[in-house]
Amino acid sequence: MTALRVPPGRAGRLWLQHRLRVATRGADLLEQKLRILHAEEQRYALLARRTEVEWLRLSAEAETWLLRAELLGHQRATRLATGRDPVRVAVAWADVMGVRYPERATCQVPAAPPAASAGTATALAAQALATAVESAAQHAVAARAHRIVQTEERVTRRRLRAIKDHWIPKLEDARRQVALGLEEIERGDAARLHWAAARRPRREAGP
Repeated sequence: MTALRVPPGRAGRLWLQHRLRVATRGADLLEQKLRILHAEEQRYALLARRTEVEWLRLSAEAETWLLRAELLGHQRATRLATGRDPVRVAVAWADVMGVRYPERATCQVPAAPPAASAGTATALAAQALATAVESAAQHAVAARAHRIVQTEERVTRRRLRAIKDHWIPKLEDARRQVALGLEEIERGDAARLHWAAARRPRREAGP
């Protein structure tokens, strides 16, 4: 923390009171943001675990069907059944408290070949692979969202701690010092006024 440059006198007290109000308001907003981010972090952590389990399961199923298709129709039949069109993935994004992260994915997977032309095992393998690809996209979105929200939560927590544990106490300490200085000045002024008032009757009475 840098040293405070507080204006002298009563202007300094007003300056510090304003900074304290701003800092307190900022801490309140950060606490609100932290609560929302924590809830989102917990939600996406759970979603990332669930989608990972589902993706691994579907991936294993697809590998099993692909192996069966290759054993029954050889690799050449599997290659011929593979379409030339790529898988297309569209990602929708969300924005919460100024944090932008992926929310869901939509996949366009080429249609599986008909069983009559490619064989039942090859057609089922293509369907299983398409399902596994969609599951992989959902897991990638959930995992990425979790990392983004988790990082923002840590940053927000550090900012809140800096304001509450360092900045606000520093402002409050400076305000107390300024208040003490103003009290000393006011006591000195009062003493001088009292001394001047006490001497005035003697001067008016004369020798």
